[in-house]
Amino acid sequence: MSSPSPVQIREANAHLAALHRRVSELEHRLEEAENTVREQAESLIRKDEQLRAATQQITEAKDKEIFFLHEKLCQSEESIHKLNQTIKEKDSLIGQLQHRCQLLDNICKSRPLLDSMLSQMAEAERMGPVRDLGKPTTNSSLTDGESNGSPSRLSNHKDFSLSEDDSDDQELDGVVFGTTV
Repeated sequence: MSSPSPVQIREANAHLAALHRRVSELEHRLEEAENTVREQAESLIRKDEQLRAATQQITEAKDKEIFFLHEKLCQSEESIHKLNQTIKEKDSLIGQLQHRCQLLDNICKSRPLLDSMLSQMAEAERMGPVRDLGKPTTNSSLTDGESNGSPSRLSNHKDFSLSEDDSDDQELDGVVFGTTV
């Protein structure tokens, strides 16, 4: 084989130099691309870590709020239970008071009749005992007021009671009603 001509050598050298430049350029671009990919990967890793931390914080805050709301719900349910119990007690008390109010209304409706009866009893007491004009009044039982119908036995109306429960009368002794007898 013959040796290459100087022109061919120069062309070959120029071609090799151009090829070498192209390879260097591609290696440089490859290195830049690798750096870019590495930086992007590191950036993604940092963002992923930040997102995980943010997600963890949000999850913890959500769990705390759920716990707080659950405690508040339990307290509210307990308060509702207590208030319902209080309402039942108050309703029972209202029922008792309504019954007593009805009794007092009935007593007030009967009061004019009682006032009239007490007035008539007072008038009968003022009249004194009935004396038979034909008989002398020497009978000690009549003069002492021990007969069954004697007004002197009715003179103290506080001893007279329509019911067996005199404790209510003791409470009313100091109370003055609207009429006088």
